[in-house]
Amino acid sequence: MLTSEQMAGQGDTNPVVIRRTMAGLRAAGIVRSEKGHGGGWSLVRPLDEVTLHDVYAALGEPTILAMGNRTESPGCIVEKAVNRALEGAFEAAEALLVAQLRATTLASLARDVGPMSHARKHTKKEG
Repeated sequence: MLTSEQMAGQGDTNPVVIRRTMAGLRAAGIVRSEKGHGGGWSLVRPLDEVTLHDVYAALGEPTILAMGNRTESPGCIVEKAVNRALEGAFEAAEALLVAQLRATTLASLARDVGPMSHARKHTKKEG
């Protein structure tokens, strides 16, 4: 069990942001919460059964690519030509990213976080 405050401290963010995010994960059956003393958030499913795509879907499938077709000037023929030329590339890039989200489990991320966490602790002590 971790509280929103504990997670916010680890993620260098605000507990309200954590609670909003976790609410979406709870609705998707990825985490659960308990109120009161000793309460907090915990995983419902094993790490190897949760993918980044599960998290992405639970958070409402936010826009993956910050860059995409533009619609600032709907009557602009140049904008339309550029959008047509890049549409397939944007679709292919998004499909590739979604495939990677489906292939990446939280367990694989946890394996990577362990060594990074160890290195971070040593860096803080030395600095």
